[in-house]
Amino acid sequence: MGENIDIVILEIDKDNRKLSLYHKQLEENPWDTFENVFPVGSYHEATIIRRDDRGAIVQLPYGLEAFAPIKHIRKEDGNLAEVEETLTVKVIEFNRDDKRILVSHMRYLDDIRREAEEEVRKEKQADRQQTRSAVKKQQSTVEKSTLGDLDVFSQLKEQLQETGENNKVDNDNEEDENEDQA
Repeated sequence: MGENIDIVILEIDKDNRKLSLYHKQLEENPWDTFENVFPVGSYHEATIIRRDDRGAIVQLPYGLEAFAPIKHIRKEDGNLAEVEETLTVKVIEFNRDDKRILVSHMRYLDDIRREAEEEVRKEKQADRQQTRSAVKKQQSTVEKSTLGDLDVFSQLKEQLQETGENNKVDNDNEEDENEDQA
């Protein structure tokens, strides 16, 4: 009583001398804002305020309540979360028209597990890539040294050929001298 508020006149009934007034249309629908704060897939801290056989009512930030089905409030050890317990939950459904939010602690745990597995996979892949790079570097070093050794072998072959030709000339000369002496 006595509070000043903004209103909209919906209808004027002159015969009965009545006004139809409306205040709610001037207010912003808070669920429009909540839709941006609690989008599907987002994570939030939630405290269980009630629990029954179907699930739990949890309190999200800003005093908003959400529902978590019973299978979605299991903890890492498999036990059900208790009243007053705080969990990290994932928003799995947001229905502005029905003013309903469904959340899940299990989906949060699944995402964390998946992220950890992905991180391990990336580390293994990086290790394999590093090993491949090291093997390729080693192979190119081996190939370079082999190619360098070919030059050495080529020089050695030339020296052997020259030595062989000199020996052949010397052997021919010895044979000629032996034939002359005979």
